[in-house]
Amino acid sequence: MSAGTTSSVTAPPLSRVGAPGEGTWSGWINVVVAAVVMLATLPGRTQGLGLITEPMLRDLQLDRVTYAGINLWATLLGAAICLPIGRLFDRVGLRNATAVLTLLLAAVVWTMSGLAGGALALFLLVLGTRALGQSALSVASITAVGKSFDRRVGVAMGVYAVLLSVLFAVAFLAVGASVRVSGWRVAWAQVAVGLVVLAAPVALLLRERATAMADETADPAGTTGLPLIKALRTPAFWVFAGGTSLFGLASSGLGLFNEAVLAERGFDQPTFVTFLAATSGIALVGQLGCGWLTLRWAMPRLLGVAMLLYAVGLAALPLLTSRAQLWIFAVLIGLSGGMVTVIFFAVWRRAYGARHLGRIQGAAQMLTVLASAIGPLIFAQSASRTGSYATALWTLAACVLLLGAAAFRTSLPDRGVGV
Repeated sequence: MSAGTTSSVTAPPLSRVGAPGEGTWSGWINVVVAAVVMLATLPGRTQGLGLITEPMLRDLQLDRVTYAGINLWATLLGAAICLPIGRLFDRVGLRNATAVLTLLLAAVVWTMSGLAGGALALFLLVLGTRALGQSALSVASITAVGKSFDRRVGVAMGVYAVLLSVLFAVAFLAVGASVRVSGWRVAWAQVAVGLVVLAAPVALLLRERATAMADETADPAGTTGLPLIKALRTPAFWVFAGGTSLFGLASSGLGLFNEAVLAERGFDQPTFVTFLAATSGIALVGQLGCGWLTLRWAMPRLLGVAMLLYAVGLAALPLLTSRAQLWIFAVLIGLSGGMVTVIFFAVWRRAYGARHLGRIQGAAQMLTVLASAIGPLIFAQSASRTGSYATALWTLAACVLLLGAAAFRTSLPDRGVGV
């Protein structure tokens, strides 16, 4: 671990490597705006779709395996936008493109709220939410923060992740309550309106000039930033992208069928909604702690710890029998989820520099999206063939544990040396 630790903590002084916007209002404005942009991805994320899955399936008279297949292909195809959108952001900037993407997502969500039926129509609409929300806007949000900070990117991403937890916790409660009281169609229409009147205008507040200055000043010749092709040749890329992708695979399966998974253990719908909000709140501790530790610990070590906690949580879920045990599980999932979130957001800038950050984060995001597409299908097939989600959970727990062990043996690349 000595190599990994050195690469993570023995950085040059901040005055030499920090971006001009680092620690100033321009950088922190981008953090807040990026958090709102990520919140706008809710209707394209598994947890957001999970809020309407059960009532929507009943309304449209679709079974879970069919919907899992729709979700799989919509997510796989939607992931294809990650690479070109990352290149677009690197070339033309974030602000206007992000606002336009948000409005397009609003149009898709509004149309979905009035869907009369049909698997093909549902597939096209879910594809739109996945491509525009989970893929394109996610890359925009992460890149906005990554290009605003250098050495302190872990701290910035910790603050960013905390904002996300607060915003998503409120959104889960609000949308969940709306689904319960008014139905999924009204709730989804309200989400579309929120995208138009809140998220799109806020996206226009992105401070791109400070970001561009940071990139050019910190790395004028690209000597401290690796291009995508070289990043793909480093073991660190695959360990971090693989670890976060595996986390995304498991959490997407849980997210889409979380209500059914908890119902299998005897918990009702209000408990499910409270559980979502609670895990988001608990993740605050993991995010704040992980953001602080990025200045002191190697990121590979942090990823290993997060994977260990997550593996224990997955293995314990099929054994829950009481509310007390459920909240212990929520702590494990919340802490590990908070850590993985910060690590995924921060590691790419720390490891590979800012010059090609949009492309690299686009590639990493594409892998996580592809994995998230597979997760719900695994959970649906497990329930269909065995009558329980336990097989999927225990298998994934073993895989997460193995990847966590690999993380402890990995170090970050020296981005000033060609690979």
